[in-house]
Amino acid sequence: MSAREERPPLSSRTTSLYDYALFRHGIEPHGRIPRKGYPLPDGPPEPSREGLTWQQARAEVTDALTPLLADPDPVRAAAAVHRRVAELAVPRRTLRAHAARLALTDEDAARRTARQLARTGTDPAAVGVGMALLIRLGEPEDVPCLKALGMLRGLADTASTALDPLDRQAAALLVIRSRDRSERLTPLTEAITSGDAEATRSALVSLPDESQAMWLARRIAEAADLNGLLRARPQDADLLALAGRLLHRMADQLDSRAEILDYLPARAVYEALVRHADELPPTPEHWSLLLSIALDLHSGAPVLLNWRPGRRRALLDALDRLLPAAAPDPVPEPVPGDRRADWFRRNRHLPFARAEAGDPPRWELAVIHDCEDSSAVETRILIDGIPLVPALFGKGRGHAPEYLLDSGRLRAAPQPREVQLAEAYCTEGCCGALYVTIRRDGDEVVWDGWRGAVGPPPPAYHFDAAAYDTELARAVRDHSWCWPARSTARLIAAGLRDRPELTARWELSPHWIGTDWRDPDTTVVHLRHEPSAPPPGTGGSLYFDWRLPDDGAPPRDRAAAALRRLETDDPKAFATFAGGDGELAEALGHREPPRTPPA
Repeated sequence: MSAREERPPLSSRTTSLYDYALFRHGIEPHGRIPRKGYPLPDGPPEPSREGLTWQQARAEVTDALTPLLADPDPVRAAAAVHRRVAELAVPRRTLRAHAARLALTDEDAARRTARQLARTGTDPAAVGVGMALLIRLGEPEDVPCLKALGMLRGLADTASTALDPLDRQAAALLVIRSRDRSERLTPLTEAITSGDAEATRSALVSLPDESQAMWLARRIAEAADLNGLLRARPQDADLLALAGRLLHRMADQLDSRAEILDYLPARAVYEALVRHADELPPTPEHWSLLLSIALDLHSGAPVLLNWRPGRRRALLDALDRLLPAAAPDPVPEPVPGDRRADWFRRNRHLPFARAEAGDPPRWELAVIHDCEDSSAVETRILIDGIPLVPALFGKGRGHAPEYLLDSGRLRAAPQPREVQLAEAYCTEGCCGALYVTIRRDGDEVVWDGWRGAVGPPPPAYHFDAAAYDTELARAVRDHSWCWPARSTARLIAAGLRDRPELTARWELSPHWIGTDWRDPDTTVVHLRHEPSAPPPGTGGSLYFDWRLPDDGAPPRDRAAAALRRLETDDPKAFATFAGGDGELAEALGHREPPRTPPA
């Protein structure tokens, strides 16, 4: 019989969840923890109260628990919390969220009660309250208990949040285990758990450079103690390259606050990478990686790290000396299939050309095209060298240059104009957007009237109008970030702005023009159709995608050909129907194409 079969099950009524978690882990033949954690012991079902609002739950939790947590007797207080949470019947996640935010009159008493709940509690809801309180009140002695409870299903997130300020490696391992759905990181977590530094290093450098393996970049670096590995192996080229990939992933601000700002050893790892970057083989892949690091250090979220005076500039100077010389001007035509080398030629100058000795420019624009994400382009706005969007918003990238530059939105006029600089990755309606009002006031351009900024209200910024206009004109002219299909899209968009009648005659309007994010060499013209006389009983809009794969012709010729076709041909007859109002589509005879099943 196995150890699991020989030992009797533990009763959830008499055994604490902490002891239950240790028991389940102890009988696991290989010591492996399931991705979702061990199932909770049998007990009452998860409470559910239809119609309970967030505000109502907060009021109920506050009124019920605040007096109990001031009791100096932790045993009595913990027993009372068990009774009250059962009576409240608030869903566990909601209960933990509000418990973590309670105003406490006696933190020492609340800490003792939290520990009593975490170590002896038998009900998941009550134990969750204790763990939530330890997010704020936890101390090093609480680490073993939190690590054990984090092995149970549904408690890993709370445990990792409480562990973060106490034991980053333990917190990172919990996060990876609970979120690594692909299980690509399982060999790494097993190596880390074994305590074998060489096995950890081997598993780390073997990680595939793909989003499913690298999206937890900060947690990977914390769990594996990347900083410690680099100190022990400063000339390990494979480890240095992996460090660069992780740093660049952490600096990305696609969907939330850039993780690099929460990675405590970030500056030390940047220093180690740049100091020993000459150990990397001189290949286009490594040149592109180091250039990406330089772009991040010049205009990305890493600028906001607490650098010693002049140190970030020194790292950029070192990278400038190490990388091959800039490509000739103009940039030569790209080599077919050599996307990385072409990207390097077009972007080599960006992090270095404008950073002369002395103070940074008052106002600077940098258009960044990410080598690793070939469809991602963002406009980075720097004021006194500080990147504005990461500093004030942190929920997504700055808008693309087509939106901010080509459209003229950043131009300053006497009439104030509100401009959206960035939008949360999940849309403005969910997590907001960053707005500023731009106006020209005599010899100055003023940015004020901020909306959507995170944290204290930003100040008003004043720029010399002539310098502002010069920098904006320079950024508009600089197309070095742009590849052929994107250039084609920009030229088509410009042509339609100048000649709106080309689409209006077909009752169409440009909705979006860019490149396919899966296939950046394909230009996509996304058109909206709103009939002036829809069939009776219908309404709304339809959408059509006109896809233009790169055929090798110059972008100007391809754009001109597309505009000429619009003079004579209705795109609804040759573009792909992309959805819209179902009744209108059916009435006009449009059918959505069959969806391609995921690979």
